[in-house]
Amino acid sequence: MSGLYADIIVDISHENLDHTFQYRIPEELKERTAVGSCVIIPFGRGNRQIRGFVLEITDRPKYDPEKTKSIISVQSDDTLVEQKLIMLAYWMRKRYGSTMNRALATVLPVKKNVRTVQKRDVILILPPDEAEAALAEFARKQNVARERLLTELIKEGSIDYRLVTGKLNISPATLRALCEKKIIDIVSHRVYRNTVSGEHERAAVRLTDEQQHIAGDFIAEYDRGIRGTYLLYGITGSGKTEVYMEMIDHVVASGRQVIVLIPEISLTYQTVMRFYKRFGDRVSTLHSRLSEGERYDQFERARKHEIDIMIGPRSALFTPFDDLGLIVIDEEHEHTYKSDQMPRYHARDVARRLAMLHGGSVVLGSATPSVESYAAAKSGEYKLYTLKQRAKKAGLPKVETADLREELKKGNRTIFSEKLKLAIDEKLTKGEQVMLFLNRRGLSGFVSCRSCGEAVKCPHCDVALSRHRKGKLMCHYCGYETSDVKKCEKCGSSLIGAMGTGIGTQAVEDAVKTMFPYASVLRMDADTTRQKGDYEAILSKFANREADILIGTQMIVKGHDFPYVTLVGILAADMSLYANDYRAGERTFQLLVQAAGRAGRDERAGEVVIQTYRPEHYAVMASLSQDYEAFFEEEMTYRRLLSYPPAGHMLAVITESRDEAEGIRYAKDLASKVCNGIMGSVIGPVAASISKIRDVYRQMIYIKSADIGILTDLKDKIEEYCEKNPEKNIRVSFDLDPMNGY
Repeated sequence: MSGLYADIIVDISHENLDHTFQYRIPEELKERTAVGSCVIIPFGRGNRQIRGFVLEITDRPKYDPEKTKSIISVQSDDTLVEQKLIMLAYWMRKRYGSTMNRALATVLPVKKNVRTVQKRDVILILPPDEAEAALAEFARKQNVARERLLTELIKEGSIDYRLVTGKLNISPATLRALCEKKIIDIVSHRVYRNTVSGEHERAAVRLTDEQQHIAGDFIAEYDRGIRGTYLLYGITGSGKTEVYMEMIDHVVASGRQVIVLIPEISLTYQTVMRFYKRFGDRVSTLHSRLSEGERYDQFERARKHEIDIMIGPRSALFTPFDDLGLIVIDEEHEHTYKSDQMPRYHARDVARRLAMLHGGSVVLGSATPSVESYAAAKSGEYKLYTLKQRAKKAGLPKVETADLREELKKGNRTIFSEKLKLAIDEKLTKGEQVMLFLNRRGLSGFVSCRSCGEAVKCPHCDVALSRHRKGKLMCHYCGYETSDVKKCEKCGSSLIGAMGTGIGTQAVEDAVKTMFPYASVLRMDADTTRQKGDYEAILSKFANREADILIGTQMIVKGHDFPYVTLVGILAADMSLYANDYRAGERTFQLLVQAAGRAGRDERAGEVVIQTYRPEHYAVMASLSQDYEAFFEEEMTYRRLLSYPPAGHMLAVITESRDEAEGIRYAKDLASKVCNGIMGSVIGPVAASISKIRDVYRQMIYIKSADIGILTDLKDKIEEYCEKNPEKNIRVSFDLDPMNGY
């Protein structure tokens, strides 16, 4: 019996998402049956009719076709949350490469064995006149406890069980006796844990003319039924959040729901409270420190329409809202929006797909947009909004560089340049605050010259070479190798060595305390934020001016607003400049601008000192004036020359094996038998930058093409090859337009 068959899941709330049942698709239902369709099927020995969802459609029967049951009907309700999420999972699987159950596990709020919270109430069930008679009887008999409880219940009608046994001091025995007399009843109901709580007043917001123009234009288009993707490019301190909230207010008022994505590192108490003061308890949050029970409760609250707005990191994208009208992605340039687990999806692209399924819009926002998003805005794919003025009438900070090459020539081998030392002393004297940002991103052991600042780069890939053992320098995109360098090829200096070791936040803190013993210092890094609440506690102390200087890594430069911070010192800007990653220039520019944006956000003028060995580098120079357009044009020149995204697309194919030789052989087979001859360039296989993790060896193949369809088709062919040529000790995975090096 030929035809089509559907793999159907019957309980998507269960953890075992890969347990499916196959049914035949009747001829008359073929046109109506698709991935995500809600269907009615006969189930079990009694053929009772239950609901299921289609995960796959195939022409290959798993069982005897004669014994395979058929789908009874297809439900036409396309508003089902589950249906949209399954369709989204299918799209993610096809685009990024993954098993369907891995994609489902990513998008579905799976019910786990979590402890539910039950609330018990004591309620009065007697009519008022009978309750008054009972109260008089208790008073006459001097039943003090019963009299006390009944008095309160006549006034309140219902009282929390814990208050009854606690504050009113009523024993369980007394409660049982009153239940037996049919005077009261004790009822239980489930309570969903709320991650945001407290009193609130709706905060009055007055937008600037710039902000109002953008919000008004979005609202006008939304009311005309236009659903698109918008890029809000606003300089640091321009008030992007106020614009988001005006847009959100309008969408929620129309009866629809909103998801707001924020990088985990930016999800502070202060950020959440800004939304809570505007929208009240219709807001909830997700973050990594919630328990499984708390996370599941937030999804259930969304499903039951108890909330309209979900705020959180990447995973909040899969909140089960049934009428999603808007998705906002703040700090859209952040690399944390790209998943590092299969399927390796980017939240920006998945958000656009999800919004399309719901008929909603997407707003991306950043002071330093990703090159991909800005290119899409320039091409007209996204609509571009621009905020050019700071919201509080504050000016941009004065940004200067301190050339560390010159400092070395003067004999200054300390952490601080003379320019930064003088600036710190001046601000402390004025009673103002200082932030010192240590750039630790890109810590990979690249080699550079301390005299001229030049890094040793791959001649083929425009990325820095990484130093390995046995005196080798290596490119982890194409496999190019060369011997270690003793002298700089550009200037001949012998002051050359690997960056990426030595200085840390603890060393900076020690140096600050030695140089400025009268200053109060706070440090924020992985060591000082281990416990729940540490992050907020440090920021709160600094905001309350309990410290003069805050030292930290990337986590201190994400969206914080401290009015007394007038100086930001950026140490070791070069750390990310020559990371073994084609995005190194972009990430450096973004970090420098974001860090600089913390200074002078009030009426006090701000100042920024960037310490670098390469002050002439285009990313550093553009950051001095926060000239994104100049940076973008220069960066795109390099991207076009080497066909890096967004000038082209790249597919990374990762093979992993516990046997190194076996892994290399399989990777070579993929490159020669599957990748060879495609309309694009194939690089590799080559060992990953970290070639062995937990005794698993990794090989990389990079394929570039201007057509993303060619790469997704190639991914399908590789998956097909792996299925036909299985190796139980080999694992193959994919990363489309990778955000991080391997």
